[in-house]
Amino acid sequence: MNNARGRARVVARRIAVAADTTDAHARALLAALAAHGAEARAIRLAECRFDGSRPSGLDLPGYADALPEAVIVREIAGGSFEEVTRRLGVLHALRELGIAVWNDARAIERCVDKSMTSFLLARAGVPTPPAWAVEGTGAARELVEREAPGGPLVLKPLFGSQGRGLRLIARAEDLPEPDAVGGVYYLQRFIPPATGAFLDHRLFVCADRVIAAMTRRSERWITNVRRGGRPEPLDPDPDLVAHARAAAACVGADYAGVDLIRDAAGRALVLEVNSMPAWKGLQQVTEDAIPARLVALLLDRLG
Repeated sequence: MNNARGRARVVARRIAVAADTTDAHARALLAALAAHGAEARAIRLAECRFDGSRPSGLDLPGYADALPEAVIVREIAGGSFEEVTRRLGVLHALRELGIAVWNDARAIERCVDKSMTSFLLARAGVPTPPAWAVEGTGAARELVEREAPGGPLVLKPLFGSQGRGLRLIARAEDLPEPDAVGGVYYLQRFIPPATGAFLDHRLFVCADRVIAAMTRRSERWITNVRRGGRPEPLDPDPDLVAHARAAAACVGADYAGVDLIRDAAGRALVLEVNSMPAWKGLQQVTEDAIPARLVALLLDRLG
């Protein structure tokens, strides 16, 4: 008797990892997918095409016969406004075709634009520092003159990450020229350290679960690991967990790095939500492999 008779044919899941460069994070995701028996492939969104001659309307490198069942977005390369819009359009199209995209273009757009993140957090009732976004030096000076007496503000690039370009604004004269911020001034209330030490927390949320957490401690007020912050293990309190999950949900992120801080009264506030978070520092203080957990939860979601 043929031993294969009656045996169900196992078809590997087709999962793509969207990454401009196959860095250590992308390689870890590909390895975790392979370990689960998935057919994993890295793709560059810049090389994906809209193609009206195909039934799906899309042409993805390496997927001539059938599109992937899911796409994990590790990074989107910078470029012109038109180039980035088209790459996000590919992600929008994949979602419209019913393909699971972690994270989809809507979540990425909401998180990349810090003003929209702040708006959605406040609208959902997630505790977050007051934030403002205005165009032009005149509007920015007026804002600072009104708000700075209540404490300094943090100027952040509207589109930026890893602590680059942050400035502490105590008076209108501290504001840079418009060219330095693309004409848009995004300002968030500075939260002084509650304990005299500069620290905040990063929680990694995936599929509505916190799968890793760390405290970032620094000698300076900028605590990002890329800027010298030291990662420390963290067993997050229930309020940190609840706020991180709520923050990821309100921007529509399947996975996210959520940054939180405690004010002088001990209240937890969400600072930012990152829809394409790195985890090098976080993995240093986390026992479980983060990409393996992410992949397992994605495959579980696919059923």
